[in-house]
Amino acid sequence: MTTTKKTTTRQGFKMGEYVVYPAHGVGQIVAIEEQEVAGFKLELFVIAFEKDKMTLRVPTAKALTVGMRKLAEEAMVERAMETIAGRARVKRTMWSRRAQEYEAKINSGDILSIAEVVRDLHRSEAQPEQSYSERQLYESALDRMVREIAAVNRVTEPEAAKLIETQLAKSPKRNKAAAAEAEADQDVEEEQDEAA
Repeated sequence: MTTTKKTTTRQGFKMGEYVVYPAHGVGQIVAIEEQEVAGFKLELFVIAFEKDKMTLRVPTAKALTVGMRKLAEEAMVERAMETIAGRARVKRTMWSRRAQEYEAKINSGDILSIAEVVRDLHRSEAQPEQSYSERQLYESALDRMVREIAAVNRVTEPEAAKLIETQLAKSPKRNKAAAAEAEADQDVEEEQDEAA
């Protein structure tokens, strides 16, 4: 049996508030429900992720331990925007290991870590094409960042994307030799991954 609570605040989170859930990004608390599970009463946040057409139920007592958080403060968003305008830092390790690190940063829900992934995987028109997996990670990080910036700045997602693109355009360009070297490393690593 499910009953929707009239109480609007739990664990510092309010009904109607936008929050960040690490594995899914920005969602909105649409209800606080009480359900009986295995004979125990459990209070749950009902979080709607409109873009993904998904609803998640998170026990109110576990919200903080699973990493659910409020939207970033404006100062943190500014730091994230500064991060994406910085120089890309690509480690010289195998792509599979880097991909795991990028995935972990995206799923951390931390806007600064996500900004690092956007910065490191961004390619300008003049740079070589990304591999499929690189593109997937970049788009996932970019999507998370766009959603949070849109919610924090109260703008549309296309407007938030434009803000990010403007910042990325300010980032120092990797020289062609470094880009070509990175591309060659990528090809070798992908061949190694396929052979493994």
